[in-house]
Formats: sequence, structure tokens, C-alpha cells
Amino acid sequence: MRLTKFGHSCVRFDTDAGSLVMDPGVFSDPEALDGVDAVFITHQHPDHCNDPELRKLHEDRPEVRIYGPDALAEVLGGIPFTAVSAGDTVPVAGTEVAVVGERHAVIHPDIPVIANVGYIVDGIFHPGDALTVPDLPVRALLAPVAAPWLKFSEAVDFIRTVDAPAVYPIHDAILSKDGVAIVDRMLVNLIGDPFQRIPDNATVTA
Repeated sequence: MRLTKFGHSCVRFDTDAGSLVMDPGVFSDPEALDGVDAVFITHQHPDHCNDPELRKLHEDRPEVRIYGPDALAEVLGGIPFTAVSAGDTVPVAGTEVAVVGERHAVIHPDIPVIANVGYIVDGIFHPGDALTVPDLPVRALLAPVAAPWLKFSEAVDFIRTVDAPAVYPIHDAILSKDGVAIVDRMLVNLIGDPFQRIPDNATVTA
């Protein structure tokens, strides 16, 4: 499996049989969508769901399937998509995507909690904006590291609880260059060898 990070929480998965993208948002490089077979959205926030780009994708390539929680209808308008929820599995690009989790992490008690699903592809887990610990095996974790809903200590505890052999940071567009360096240094100290940053527009084999 080849993983390419296209900014913030957007990660592209390429197999020998095809490709899929998760969470192409407004902080992501639209090139992530080039030639994809399917798009998976964890939730409706614009940093994870860039609806103008998805509308353009649908107009150009209507055969590309889009998956996400029911609540996506609130932002996608007439763009067709397939609603998924925890326990579902989706065969695509020569692999299978398992759906886990139900709710976005709490940002503040005054802000309603929305739907959020995570996805596991060949043991690689993208949780979206949640700290869901799945029942399925995880061999690589795409770990959120900076968000209004997240304390750094929570990120570390989540990573330790999932206990994946590989950890790649995501959800980091709100960090400055110096902020990224600080977070990475602390994660190396606290997590150790499993931690590996995928620079934007770079690819690793997982």
C-alpha cells in the first residue's frame, strides 16, 4: 500500500488495483483526487470535505463513488454519495475499507457534536476527528496531532492505546512550521520508533 499525504488530513491510498482518497478538505491539495476510484469523508467539516472540489469531481467523473456519514447531505447538496456507518465494509481498489466510530470529538459543550466515522484500509486507520479505538487490528495509525478539540496529551494517549507499529501524523494544518517541529520532536520522545512524518505530497509504502 502506498500512502501519500496531500495536506492536513487528506491521505491517498494507492494499490496495484486502484486508488482511494480520504478527507480531501480545503487545506488539501486538489491533486489528491486525480484519477481516484473512490473518496471517503469522515465528517462534514470543510477541512475534511471540500464540497466545491467534490462537485467538480462529480461533474468530471460521475462514476467516482463518494462515501461518508448521513450528515454529509447537509453540505454536499445534490452531489450523490453513499452513506456508511460503523460496521459497514466497502470493497474498492482491490482492497476493503472498514467503517468504525460514530461521533466527532467534543470541541466545546456549546457546540453540537456531529457524526464522524473512521476508516481502516488494510490495517491502516484514519479516525477523522475522533479518538475512536477500533476493535480491528491496526498496523498503521494516521494520528490527529493538532486541533481545537484535541490536547496534545490526548493525542499521545490515543496513539499509545491504539499501539500501532507505525504512526503517521495528520490534522496539522493549523500548526506553523515551528509548531510542526515542536510536535514532531515531542512525539519522537514520547512515542519513539513508530513515529514517522509523511511530508505533504510525499509517498511512503506501508
